[in-house]
Amino acid sequence: MPATLSGPPARAQSFVRSRKSTVRGACLRRLLGMTFVAESISGRPAGYRDVFGVREFRVVFAAHLLSLLGLVTGEIALSVLVYRVTGSPLLSALAFALGFLPYLLGGTLLAGVADRAPARRVLVVCNLLCAASAAVTALPGAPVAVLLAMRGFSALIGPVLAGTRSATLGDVLGEGDLFVLGRSLIRIVTQGAQLAGFAAGGLLLTAVSPRTALLFTVAGFLASALLLRFGTRHRAGRAAGGAGRADVIGASLSGARQLLADRRTRALLLLSWAPPFFLVAPESLAAPYADAIGAGTVGVGLLMCGMPVGTIVGEVLAGSLLSPRARERITLPAASVLLLPFLLYVLRPSLGWALATVALAGLGAAYTLGLDQWFVAAVPEELRGRAMTLQTAGAMSVQGAGMALAGAAAEYVPAHWVVAGSGVIGTLVVGSVVRLVVGSR
Repeated sequence: MPATLSGPPARAQSFVRSRKSTVRGACLRRLLGMTFVAESISGRPAGYRDVFGVREFRVVFAAHLLSLLGLVTGEIALSVLVYRVTGSPLLSALAFALGFLPYLLGGTLLAGVADRAPARRVLVVCNLLCAASAAVTALPGAPVAVLLAMRGFSALIGPVLAGTRSATLGDVLGEGDLFVLGRSLIRIVTQGAQLAGFAAGGLLLTAVSPRTALLFTVAGFLASALLLRFGTRHRAGRAAGGAGRADVIGASLSGARQLLADRRTRALLLLSWAPPFFLVAPESLAAPYADAIGAGTVGVGLLMCGMPVGTIVGEVLAGSLLSPRARERITLPAASVLLLPFLLYVLRPSLGWALATVALAGLGAAYTLGLDQWFVAAVPEELRGRAMTLQTAGAMSVQGAGMALAGAAAEYVPAHWVVAGSGVIGTLVVGSVVRLVVGSR
């Protein structure tokens, strides 16, 4: 039986001792200058420029950007391809939704890979597997079932890739403010690349076939793998253990139990999952709401862009203008109020006001910078990869569930009332989670 915090006292004490030794080791490394600190030699707070000053981070960042642009282009191309082959809107939507659904399964059963295998190897292999999956979908005559299966396979290993990358940032940037800013930059480029990728993918499909466009996905993942292989250092796995399938699954489940059994870690995970569940309501209902107010397809596209733009602005402002302590101070207040703008949907706002509403809600996502610092401090180093994988898998899964639930509600209630209801219920739920975080200190 794997050790958990709720298990026998000796095991629990061993886990606590491991956490304490991790903290002492991190402090010692800082004293010896072996990790980056939150302030520069001049004493000023670290900024995004300092993060880009770390060569290995630049490689990880560039690799993520390449794979992300390829992924977003592939999502559009595959959705269009499935629709052209089948003529079914349901199967076309399923091709997109399969990017969310397997995340929880992969994040739960495969998270152990992120700690047991060398990080560089995991990152390279995951990118190669995604490239191979995209290559299969690009084959002429590939059946729809194969197309959907390959989409699901990429999503299955997606949380391992994302979790390992996040954990690697701790090795590259240390556990202080540079890590927080590095995670922020990854989120910013993710939002920005989605906006650019959807636009570029749409233009690309006017010039080439969907199967040809999928080759750009293959190229993006291959380029990412090459960058990571030759641009990052080899680091041994954090946790001991075998690499067999049973060992990986056992370590993954054991790590999840340990993380969820700890009061502080559990509360922080809930705080990273609860807001996204409700934040997706305006995006998932963009089409019916735009139709209701007569905004057309242009309105749909603009409403889909509002939240990412607000999120990017919020993260950049918080990361550039606020000190680490100030970012921590705004974490709980920002999380508590970020869904309140949705209440304006009660008035059935015009397109301009609706855009302002969702962008304002996106600004509140800056709470994640302080949350990242708390989370990395709460998690033992040997569980960091599994923790980041579980966090990513949960966030993606709740977004998919939130989209589905909002869509189901809109079958019976007008879209603007569903969004407003998400604001009310979400604020109450997030408020309860905030109280859990406060109580876990």
